[in-house]
Amino acid sequence: AGIAYVSAVAGIEVVLKDISVEAAEKGKAHSAALLEKKLARGQLSREQRDATLARIRTTAEDADLAGCDLIIEAVFEDRELKARVSRAAQQVVGGEAVIASNTSTLPITGLATAVPNPDKFIGLHFFSPVDKMPLVEIIKGAQTSAATLARGFDFVLQINKTPIVVNDSRGFFTSRVFGTFTNEGIAMLGEGVSAPMIETEARKAGMPVGPLAISDEVSLSLMSHIRQQTAKDLQAEGKPPIKHPAFAVIDQLLNDDKRAGKAAGGGFYDYPAGGQKHLWPELHARFYRADGQISPQDVRDRLLFIQAIETVRCLEEGVLQSTADANIGSIFGIGFAAWSGGALQFINQYGVKDFVARAQYLAQQYGERFAPPTLLLEKARQGQWF
Repeated sequence: AGIAYVSAVAGIEVVLKDISVEAAEKGKAHSAALLEKKLARGQLSREQRDATLARIRTTAEDADLAGCDLIIEAVFEDRELKARVSRAAQQVVGGEAVIASNTSTLPITGLATAVPNPDKFIGLHFFSPVDKMPLVEIIKGAQTSAATLARGFDFVLQINKTPIVVNDSRGFFTSRVFGTFTNEGIAMLGEGVSAPMIETEARKAGMPVGPLAISDEVSLSLMSHIRQQTAKDLQAEGKPPIKHPAFAVIDQLLNDDKRAGKAAGGGFYDYPAGGQKHLWPELHARFYRADGQISPQDVRDRLLFIQAIETVRCLEEGVLQSTADANIGSIFGIGFAAWSGGALQFINQYGVKDFVARAQYLAQQYGERFAPPTLLLEKARQGQWF
C-alpha cells in the first residue's frame, strides 16, 4: 500500500494487486487516507488528490499487470510464496520488465531463480512507513545486470527516495544491523536488566525508539518466522543455525504468553484502547533480576557498538560498497543515532583504537558477538579510519 502511494504521488500509473479486490481496495484506502490529511492541511487540491488516486488501479487478477514495466512483489517473507507471485507476474509482463522483491532478509540471488531472466531481477527494500521513510535499499543479485540496477536506481530517484546499493547476502545491510539492535535489547531483558532502563537508554543513545517497542512494531511472530526461514536455508546449505540469547526471550513471549506484538494486541508493551502504550507489567516479574543490572553507559554502548560492529562486517564481506552508503543507510534506514553521522562515522569520532578497546571490553563482559572484526583491527593497527 505504501509503495503504491509514493509511486502514484510521483505521477506513476500503478496496478495494486492483492489476493482479493477487497484487500487491494484496502491498500488503496491507505493512499486515500494519506491524501485526505494533505488536503486538510492545504498541501494539495481536490483535483490533485483525485488525480493521484485515479493512478492506482486495484485488482486480484495477474492479467491486469499486462503493460507494467516494473513489478514489486511485497508479500510475506516466505521463499515459496515469493517465488509463486514473482513467476505469475513475470508470465504476464514478459522478459523486458524488471521484477523486484521488497524482501528484508531473503537473498535476492535465490529469489531470482523463480523467473526465466534472473538478470532482470533485483531487490528493492522499502522501510515502513513507506510514505515517511526516505531510504530504499537496492540489492544486486549475483546475476542482476547493470541495466536492471540502473532502472531500479532511476525508479527510486523518481519516487523521491534516497537509494543505497548493496550486494546480496542474508539480511543485506539494513536488516542485519537492525536485527543486532533489537536482539541486543531483548538479550539484556533476558539477562535481568530493567526493561524501562533498556528503552530509556536506547533513546538517550540517539535511537528514535527503544528495541522492545520497535520489536512490537515489527512483530515477534515475524521475527520468529524470519529466523525459522533462515535456519531452513542454512540447513540446506549445510551450515549451523544462528544462535542468540534473545531467541529464548522471544520464544517465551510468543509461545508461553501468546504475545506476538502490537498488531496482535500486545508484546513487550500493552496497548490499551484510547490510552498510552506502556511496558507489560509482567516483564518485571518474568525477567528482572536485582543482580542483573548494568551501568547505563554499558546499555547505551551495547546498543550502538553492536550495530557499528555489524556494519563493519558488512563492509568487510563486500555487502556494503562504501562508507557513505553505510552512514546514509544506517541513519535513514534504521534510525541509527543521527548525532553520530552514521554507524561507521560513530567509530571514526569515537577513535578507531579506543573503539576497538571498548569493543573488546564488551566482548569479555557480554559475549563474543562484540569481538572486533579483522577489518576493524587492521584499521586500528594502521592508524586509519573509515
